[in-house]
Amino acid sequence: MATLNFKGKAFVQNYHLMVKYHQLVPKKEKSLTDKVSLNDNLIIHGDNLKALKALLPNYAGKVKCIYIDPPYNTGNEKWVYNDNVNSPMMQEWLGKVVDREDLTRHDKWLCMMMPRLKLLRELLREDGVIFVSIDDNEVHHLRMLMDEVFGSENFVATVIWQKKYSPQNDAKYFSEMHDFIIVYAKHKNQGTDVLGWVRNLLVRSEQQIKRYKNPDDDPRGPWKCADFSVKTYTKDYDYPITTPSGRVVYPPSGRAWMTSPENYKKLLEDNRIWFGKKGNNVPALKVFLSEVQEGIVPSSIWFRNEVGDNEYAKKEIKKIFSEIKLPFDTPKPVPLIKRIFQIACNPGDIILDSFAGSGTTAHAVLELNKEDGGNRKFILVECEDYADEITAERVRRVIKGVPGAKEQKLREGLGGTFSYFELGDPIEMESILEGDNLPGYLELARYIFYTATGEEFDPEKVDMERSFIGESRDYEVYLFYKPDVEYLKSTALTLDVAKRLGQYKGKRRLVFAPTKYLDTEHLLEYKIDYCQLPFEIYRLRD
Repeated sequence: MATLNFKGKAFVQNYHLMVKYHQLVPKKEKSLTDKVSLNDNLIIHGDNLKALKALLPNYAGKVKCIYIDPPYNTGNEKWVYNDNVNSPMMQEWLGKVVDREDLTRHDKWLCMMMPRLKLLRELLREDGVIFVSIDDNEVHHLRMLMDEVFGSENFVATVIWQKKYSPQNDAKYFSEMHDFIIVYAKHKNQGTDVLGWVRNLLVRSEQQIKRYKNPDDDPRGPWKCADFSVKTYTKDYDYPITTPSGRVVYPPSGRAWMTSPENYKKLLEDNRIWFGKKGNNVPALKVFLSEVQEGIVPSSIWFRNEVGDNEYAKKEIKKIFSEIKLPFDTPKPVPLIKRIFQIACNPGDIILDSFAGSGTTAHAVLELNKEDGGNRKFILVECEDYADEITAERVRRVIKGVPGAKEQKLREGLGGTFSYFELGDPIEMESILEGDNLPGYLELARYIFYTATGEEFDPEKVDMERSFIGESRDYEVYLFYKPDVEYLKSTALTLDVAKRLGQYKGKRRLVFAPTKYLDTEHLLEYKIDYCQLPFEIYRLRD
């Protein structure tokens, strides 16, 4: 497989592994829920690379569909490279706007995307799928990068979306009318042992259903005509057919009928051939609505009259924020994002957008849930300062309703909840030794449990009185910790503690504590594997 080389690639290939876990700090005053929880719909304000890493303990392998709309790298977006990679060249990039004159702008964009795509892949379910919006500036690079991260064998489609209606008559060469949406599965369903992604059919629109009519009052119901000839010429299928009016017809030049003379007679007897109301037309096959599959296979071209365009999206946002001008030149319309989710996932799935922007993804999820009674969950990540005032505020308004809105569903609100989080301090084990920036108990428990076991952390199972933080396939896991230096200096795994843990019959115990006063014999007796904070957190997974 061909691979893509770019400046900085050697430094970012494994950078996602070096990104520190950060605390996710709940903000009740910015949430719209009675109880802030990481199991709720989520809006996270902070750098999306750090946020994606922070989500791993709870959501690794849990997300069914990812949609992202990253910077297109047109040179006009004024995006900034902010990943603190340990490379002198890349340190020079930090904090600088990437503009059109930047000769390394494609390298910077790829360096920004690679670690994020790798973390996004970790968050996907085995039968998950990712959709990425992009335009001509980076589509060729993105395809090669995603081939490398997801595997070329997992490429699904390149969708063309008509993003505008009016041609640009002053364009230098061509009037650009479309964007791309690149689709990759984590695993395509190829009949292997791994259950891959299976796309859904789209529901037929009212307009599509109206194409089925019943001019001959057939008791089987509405039908539409299909061509009775095919492009592939077969001599045996080139035969004369006599219409009810007596006219003899043959297939068009270079074509043949779709079936043999014998099968044609059976279709004719079953009233499945249509010659027009006067019985004089060339034959057509009657395709009954009742006999076709329930939905339609998605095509790779999506027109604006079906899913909206940029102007439609701007009007959508204006209905919600009539009082302010928003900083989005090319927002995505809700119908476009809804179509993605209709194809990609089912009513109980988790959906992630780590370039959340104006919050269209959440709006689309809530609208779908309202329409079909589903319980899809969204996770949004937005790094810009408008995460609360625009991204989250849009979600608040569409949940509660927009007073005075003309549309009933917008006026009445879609219902739902979300919890708002901000990125906190990194969880650095060295700080426990020094007593600086000590993380909270649950934050350290999330980090330790996932890092040591590679399994999902469930805060509902935590019993702080017992210092129990969860159970993996192999262990009961315990954490003796408080964000208090004096406690850390005085707490140890002792014989009394070991005896108390021994009361609970079950798996081996994995115990994290600052120190221990217990010999190997007693550790074996009470089935304890001891890990000293902070040094041995990675031992099990390594």
